[in-house]
Amino acid sequence: MVKTSFHIGLNSDQVKDVSVAIIPGDPGRVPKIAQYLENAEPLANHREYNSMKGQYQGQTVLVISTGIGGPSAAICVEELAMLGIRRFLRVGTTGAIQDHIEPGDIIVPTAAVRMDGASTHIAPLAFPAVADFTMVQAIREALGEKQVKHHVGICASSDTFYQGQSRGDSFKKGFVHQEMARRFEEMKQLNVLSFEMECATVFTQCAAYGLAAAAVLGVLVNRNRGEFPSEAVIKATEDKVIQAALATIPKLK
Repeated sequence: MVKTSFHIGLNSDQVKDVSVAIIPGDPGRVPKIAQYLENAEPLANHREYNSMKGQYQGQTVLVISTGIGGPSAAICVEELAMLGIRRFLRVGTTGAIQDHIEPGDIIVPTAAVRMDGASTHIAPLAFPAVADFTMVQAIREALGEKQVKHHVGICASSDTFYQGQSRGDSFKKGFVHQEMARRFEEMKQLNVLSFEMECATVFTQCAAYGLAAAAVLGVLVNRNRGEFPSEAVIKATEDKVIQAALATIPKLK
């Protein structure tokens, strides 16, 4: 029986041979990844969920955007799991908060601080948001072979880009409520590497469901020194993180 998803616009026949789903947030990043696949074909484009499929070194790969944040990512992972996909590789960007991390570096999160809300609908906060160990090891092996500078550790996932990540350049300039205002410095002291917006939800969801998830994150800025990357840095970092993800696929046996 063919199953059809409600939000992502895919059915089980379309993805029955997929070995891994690469899940960027940005719909525009999907064709940038899929250009490296053989026989790449568009599948669906509904709401924030843009999808393409192709082969990479003998494996069938689905590339599908999740949109920004945990709630839309949770829908994407849920519906893909319902269609039979069991392995997820997030490809995204991030803002570093530790001084030794530079723009253009790669972060491989082993876990995420659950500053989101979506993951609490899946498991209690005491449940850890952890990446799949085997997938993390595969990413590290791929990055090591390519001699790509990377950092392994914990990231923090926030449902909001401005207040939740202690940014004062929002509509109410300079105002972040007290609990959030302390969060940035607290995360630095706890040796958290960076802020992003989806890993906690995806890691919690997959760990709770018995699925496998990991992430490769390209560092756009070090927030201790600046907030806004140049177009050149954005492009170079995006290319680097895409290549890191693709290099990982053959190692996911």
